[in-house]
This record gives sequence, C-alpha cells and structure tokens, in this order.
Amino acid sequence: MTADTSLPAALGIGFLLGLRHATDADHIAAVATFVSRDRSLVRSCLVGTFWGVGHTAALLTAGMATIIFKLTISPALEKTLEIMVALILIVLGGQVLLGVRVPVHQHVRTFGTRPFFVGLLHGLTGSAALTLFVLATISSPLAGVLYIVVFGVGSTIGMLAVSSVIALPFVFTGGRADHLTTTIRTVAGGASVVLGVWLVWTSHG
Repeated sequence: MTADTSLPAALGIGFLLGLRHATDADHIAAVATFVSRDRSLVRSCLVGTFWGVGHTAALLTAGMATIIFKLTISPALEKTLEIMVALILIVLGGQVLLGVRVPVHQHVRTFGTRPFFVGLLHGLTGSAALTLFVLATISSPLAGVLYIVVFGVGSTIGMLAVSSVIALPFVFTGGRADHLTTTIRTVAGGASVVLGVWLVWTSHG
C-alpha cells in the first residue's frame, strides 16, 4: 500500500475510532450529568460540542508535544489525571442527585466552560495511548497531527450525537417534573457517582 492510499485509510480509521471513543462509559456519564439539567435540545448538543472541543484540544496539544518534542505523559501523571476525572464524575453526579441546576440564563461561554474542562481532562487521560499509536503508524509529523484532528472531529460528532439522544426524553416531556424525567436524572447522577467511585477504587488496585 502506498503512502497516498495509506494516509486516507488511517484518517478514516481515526474518524471511526473517534466516534467510538465518544461512547466510552466515563464520557457518557459526564455529559449525561450536564444534559440532564437542561431542557433544550440545542443546549444539550452544545454540551457535547464543548466537551468534544476540549477533548480535541487536549489530544492535539499532547499529540504535538509527543510528535514534535518526543514528550510523553508519565504513568504517574496519567494516573493523577484519571483520579481527577473520577472525582469530577462523583461531584457532577452528586450535584444531579441533589437537584443542583445550572441557571438557564447563562451566557454560552459560561455555559460551555465546564463541559470544555471535563472534555479537556478526558483528552489528557487518553492521550498517551493515542499518541503512541500515531507515532507507531504514521511517520510524518504533519500526518500525525492531521490524524489527531480527524480523531477529535469524530469524537466531537459522536458526543454531539450522544448528548442529543440523552436530551430527547427531557425535550419530549416539555421539562415537566414527571416520573420519567426524575428517573432519568437519578440514573444519570447515580451512574456518574458509581462510575467515579469505581474508577478511584481501581486506580489504587
């Protein structure tokens, strides 16, 4: 296979892996806690988009550092970041269970800060494996950066789709505090807390 044909194939795989990456349990749990607090499909889609942008920014920064400067995230730092993600999942889930809501009049920049930050941390915790894969399969630094961008676009689109699907029950119920809405919020918050606790537990194993 020539370089001209192998690069498009690698980018295609990267895009599909990005879509798949968005469906990881910790990603869905984090975004679900944000989406469950809102009643707008558009704002819910923005949550997924901001998460994806933060995730891509982290991957791109870490990937460029690895490809250009041969820097890598140490196992100790990666473990610390994973624990931070786990603790954030616990906090976000706890806020949902306690009924803490984000005011609906928030400016877009303020509204997107928390999903962006959570996506940023998620990107850093998964950056080591991704950048090693890029270095092992793509010799050109520019092609490696392009791969990360395409992977990030795939993960952003995937998370946008996930957040919109999670938001549909809240949109269909018109924001009424009915049994379905309460159940979904409880499940989202509880799942986030449980997953966060499990991640903290396994990180010390």
